[in-house]
Amino acid sequence: MKLTGKNVVITGASSGIGRSLALQLAKEGCSLALLARRVEELETVARQASQYNVIVKVYRCDVSNKDEVEKVFAHIKKFFSSIDVLVLNAGVSFRTDVRKDESAKAVQTFAVNVLGMVYCAGQVIPDFIQAKKGMIVGISSLAESRGFPRSGFYCASKAAASTYLESLRVELKKYNIKVLTVKPGFVKTPMTDKNEFKMPFIIPVEKAVQIIVDGIKKEKKIIQFTFGAVLGIKILKALPNWLFDFIAQNQLKKPLKK
Repeated sequence: MKLTGKNVVITGASSGIGRSLALQLAKEGCSLALLARRVEELETVARQASQYNVIVKVYRCDVSNKDEVEKVFAHIKKFFSSIDVLVLNAGVSFRTDVRKDESAKAVQTFAVNVLGMVYCAGQVIPDFIQAKKGMIVGISSLAESRGFPRSGFYCASKAAASTYLESLRVELKKYNIKVLTVKPGFVKTPMTDKNEFKMPFIIPVEKAVQIIVDGIKKEKKIIQFTFGAVLGIKILKALPNWLFDFIAQNQLKKPLKK
């Protein structure tokens, strides 16, 4: 896909991968609609992106609120002639303690990481089908692969996100709609800064975003990185449960960050 001149919507664009992706796509010549709950941070990103002489609009949006999503996308569609690419990046992650009632964290994690994708995708799919073109890029994670301690809600939500995106990819292919699933390993962002354990193969967010943008240009169905992280996950998936349990329990030795 040639990105110059494309209208791109990015959720969760106020920090981390979303923020860096917005800046890189602006550099590529894309017009942007940036969504997040934190408007001040969004406006900062918009000012930085505007230096590339592209149109940048910001919208406060909680993707877990379906009514809010519908209203925001109605505004986006009025301003932009069409949406070419939807990047489903909004996500949350909580470290959890099974000794406590963490159900509120579970609800929030699935509401943002899964239902947020469903709500936003639902706003563009009918238009994409009618136009017989369009691209949906969903940010999942290599953490989908196994149930890592203290990250059960996050891992489960990303597994759900990946399978949802996979089903969309199959169903929408006949309409010439591309669905790309991004599965990063550890990326240096405010989200991973909360982790109390050593993160192997962690990379700067700028490097991660360059890999994602290159994958979008090539329309790769699965964009996963880094090589070391992907290989490590494949090994973990192949391990018998008793050995995985033994290795994973080492994560429980360090106290959770407050």
